[in-house]
Amino acid sequence: MGGSIFRKKKIENIIAEPKEQEHGLNKILTVKDLTFLGIAAVVGAGIFSTIGSAAYHGGPGVSLLFVITAVTCGFSALCYAEFASRVPVSGSAYTYSYVSFGEVIAWVIGWALILEYAIGNIVVAISWSGYFNNLLVHVFHIHLPDWLLVDPETATKAYESAVKALAQNTAGLTPEELKNYQFAIDAYKAAPRIGDTPVFLNLPAFIITALVTWLAYIGIKESKQSANFMVLFKIGVIIFIIIVGAFFVDTNNWTPFLPNRFEGVLKGVSAVFYAYIGFDAISTTAEECRNPQRDLPRSMIYSLLICTVLYIAIALILTGIENYASFKNVSDPLAFVFEKRAPWVEKIVSVSAVVATTSVLLVFQIGQPRIWMSMSRDGLLPKVFQKIHPRYKTPSFSTLLTGVIVGLGALFLESSLMTDLTSIGTLFAFILVCGGLLILPPVAKEAGKFRIPYLNGRYIIPILLVVFTYLFRERVVQSFSNIGNEGYQEVLFLLFLVIATIITIKTIVKKYSFIPVMGVLSCLYLLIEIPAISWLWFFVWMAIGLTIYFLYGYRNSNLAKPGQQRKL
Repeated sequence: MGGSIFRKKKIENIIAEPKEQEHGLNKILTVKDLTFLGIAAVVGAGIFSTIGSAAYHGGPGVSLLFVITAVTCGFSALCYAEFASRVPVSGSAYTYSYVSFGEVIAWVIGWALILEYAIGNIVVAISWSGYFNNLLVHVFHIHLPDWLLVDPETATKAYESAVKALAQNTAGLTPEELKNYQFAIDAYKAAPRIGDTPVFLNLPAFIITALVTWLAYIGIKESKQSANFMVLFKIGVIIFIIIVGAFFVDTNNWTPFLPNRFEGVLKGVSAVFYAYIGFDAISTTAEECRNPQRDLPRSMIYSLLICTVLYIAIALILTGIENYASFKNVSDPLAFVFEKRAPWVEKIVSVSAVVATTSVLLVFQIGQPRIWMSMSRDGLLPKVFQKIHPRYKTPSFSTLLTGVIVGLGALFLESSLMTDLTSIGTLFAFILVCGGLLILPPVAKEAGKFRIPYLNGRYIIPILLVVFTYLFRERVVQSFSNIGNEGYQEVLFLLFLVIATIITIKTIVKKYSFIPVMGVLSCLYLLIEIPAISWLWFFVWMAIGLTIYFLYGYRNSNLAKPGQQRKL
């Protein structure tokens, strides 16, 4: 059994699978459409929300974090691009892992991708609800009942925190804090009840999920047209904000550039990386591309470059307008910096934030069903997951199920933990894609197909490891000196050094290519900066996934039935 769980699929068999289906997907996406889908997925909640938290910790230096994250994603994007060229079918990292690492690893990564797409979309839907409510209040002066705008857990925590704060000495509280605490108490008491339990639900988040799911269900053509429009709109708004914001920049706010040193910058890893996780969603649409082997690689790189330039510019503008310390607990930084300086810009930001997060929702709702479709084709999920609608040419059941999961999650769940969980799932996928490319046998360069240029890493990687160890020498010494008293974060750091050393030795011996190795190491480092509590929940999630695999997927896998005609 140990060997059979690592059984691999042949690339030629994977490419032939879509042709065997009765109803195929529509091949209509061009490189422009794919690039727009990538931008639609990346430019969203990050630029309108989480960038504020990252700026508070990292100061103006947060712009460096976008560069680091972009370079990290760039290594991964190049590996994705070559895989997409060699395996031009839906499935993203799941399919790529199946041909390189084997079935059980493919299942693990497919299960992790649910964190990236379906569960990550819950966070996006909740963010959309907040932006939409701000738009209703500030632009249209419409106030929805408070109990329809928040999940039960968040409302209860806010109520308990407010009661505790007001029961103590209120003399030290500002008028704004008193107002917020009293608002939380009033909203909790005013909510309708079922028995003694107050009712709270995030209705706008549920409604937008339902609408986006319907759009993803009725066709990729309609989806791409909507995504293209939203991308053009939000890029125009972001460029406008950069130009207007430049007039309010005080360069004194850029000093010091690293107020909390580089450690402060790295505290924003999860927030910033969360903004980038969507670029790999492009690879899930491979079967709907006109020329996937040429256009997928180009679109991944184009979208990554465009988004990085926009993020760096916005980070510098924000931290130039306001001192970094002002962004503490600010969830809408773009609106915040213009609130008193140019209130009319704040209204434009509110509209564009709604549009931006809608486009992210759409791309993720497109991506998740196609992962499930690929897993179903392999027998790891029931056949209903691969069902293609005869008229709309979309994975119908998988799309509807994704909508139900995201809709119910957005209706009742809080989003705080899910950002880190989503980042773990994505980084995990990136590591396996980069590592998988090292395992695949090399192929000759073919016209029209993308290949990563080979650069021998046997000299560069060891030098970089030595430089890294030197730059972090204080942390290394402290971690070893207090190894018995260190928290999980430092244990993960030491584990990273051990794994990095092993990978470096293998690179020296086997002459691994520089780009995939750097993709593995950079993503691995970002992983250790994610809080330990998120890792605990991630392992719980993985345990559930492996249980499902061994109860169903292992026995029903197509590779478990050699010699039999595979029934699609």
